[in-house]
Amino acid sequence: MTKLIAALIIIAAVYGGWELFLYYDRIKNEEATAQKQAASSVVVPENLPGLPQQYEASLQAAKNQGPTGLKAWLKAYDRIVQDPRRAWIELDYCVAVAREDPAEAKRVFAAVKDRTPPTSPVWPRIQLLQKSYE
Repeated sequence: MTKLIAALIIIAAVYGGWELFLYYDRIKNEEATAQKQAASSVVVPENLPGLPQQYEASLQAAKNQGPTGLKAWLKAYDRIVQDPRRAWIELDYCVAVAREDPAEAKRVFAAVKDRTPPTSPVWPRIQLLQKSYE
């Protein structure tokens, strides 16, 4: 009888060790997946679709001119730039104009937020700026 009890204890210990190993492996995989998702959620604005490559130089020049240059660029290339890149550029404009004209920044932010779905790559940035512009 004692041999049977000892065998059951050994089997229970091996089973418990195996379950502990599986739990540790699952936690490790969840952490790796979370890190991969965080790394993939980092958005590089230049890689967003919606702006033909030949307009990148003029956009950079407009950004260097400040909010007025960026606003003029957005007005000039309104029909060429598409979302999600357009939303990102308009959020750049919001940040740039916020000190000079907070009402304009709030208006542009609200327009971007209204037309941007939660599945957009720009959505995390909208969530970050939401408290500032609402």
